[in-house]
Amino acid sequence: MIQKAIISGGGTGGHIFPAVAIANGLKAQNPNIEILFVGAEGKMEMEKVPAAGYKIIGLPIRGLQRKLTLSNLALPFKILKSYFMAKKIIKDFKPDVVVGVGGYASAPTLIAATRLGIPSVVQEQNSFPGKTNIYLSKKVNKICVAHKGLDRFFPAEKIVFTGNPVRTEVAEIEGKREQALKSFHLSTDKQTILVLGGSLGALTLNNSVQQHLDTLLAADVQVIWQCGKFYKERLSKEVDTNKYNNIVLTDFIPEMQLAYAAADVIISRAGALSVSEIALVGKPSILVPSPNVAEDHQTHNANSLVNEGAALLVKDNTAVEELIPLSLQLLNNPAFQNKLRGNLKALAKPNATQDIVQVLMDLKA
Repeated sequence: MIQKAIISGGGTGGHIFPAVAIANGLKAQNPNIEILFVGAEGKMEMEKVPAAGYKIIGLPIRGLQRKLTLSNLALPFKILKSYFMAKKIIKDFKPDVVVGVGGYASAPTLIAATRLGIPSVVQEQNSFPGKTNIYLSKKVNKICVAHKGLDRFFPAEKIVFTGNPVRTEVAEIEGKREQALKSFHLSTDKQTILVLGGSLGALTLNNSVQQHLDTLLAADVQVIWQCGKFYKERLSKEVDTNKYNNIVLTDFIPEMQLAYAAADVIISRAGALSVSEIALVGKPSILVPSPNVAEDHQTHNANSLVNEGAALLVKDNTAVEELIPLSLQLLNNPAFQNKLRGNLKALAKPNATQDIVQVLMDLKA
């Protein structure tokens, strides 16, 4: 049994929520386990992990800035300092296993762990991995993946196809539609589109909705519009919610299970966590991959569903014109919705967290 574990990474919810899910899964196996998170100073995990009830230590690691800045000159020193800090943390804590979920802190922590001989695992959420995880895959014991075909990047003998761990409550939507719609003060007699731009928001998705508000009103459909914290203030001033009383505008949705339960169709970016949650809840979806991510990995994530006939894809540069009209077409095509649901069900990995925990327990054994 695992007595101590370190989980490292973060930066975005797409890394943090799977990390917390793994921690919760380990705790379910052993309520007395000690779990320590290692993150990056100033990043989202330094707030979200303690809120989930776990201790976290921050490393001074940073990413390379695209523009020439003084912080780039200091980067090698921060990486080196982070590595030695991670090494000391591991020596002091003495974990049985170390898990890296991606994000700046994951690399120095996993490098230190492998050099110290601690059983280590990479949890790769995306269908197209970054260079860091490709490098780490040669060092760690196992790689837990959410998509098939990653033997193009990773040693095949180390790959375990587990799926992405998601928050348990997210999938608990059965029979909650009426309750969910009422919680958003929406009608239970109208169809509902859920728009997810991530915690920071997605300008393209926001523009797509904003430019078709009259179309949505005329179609007599409802919209739960998660616009992100960067855009909420502006949109609150520009969108007359008295006129467009079919719109719920919010920067963040704390109870995602209710949003999923309320939705008939989902519009979303194609982050790894979003794609995994959509497969799990089985809702017809239109994915709009962000063009502003490394290795265009969101397009690869989206295609893992699209190529199986489980979702639709709209490119970012055509979304403003195409996205809302297509979502209304989808709402009016129940047969096609059922086809998407059936194909999603075949791709869902509801036991991902337990499977990853089992990989870790097997390493300890």
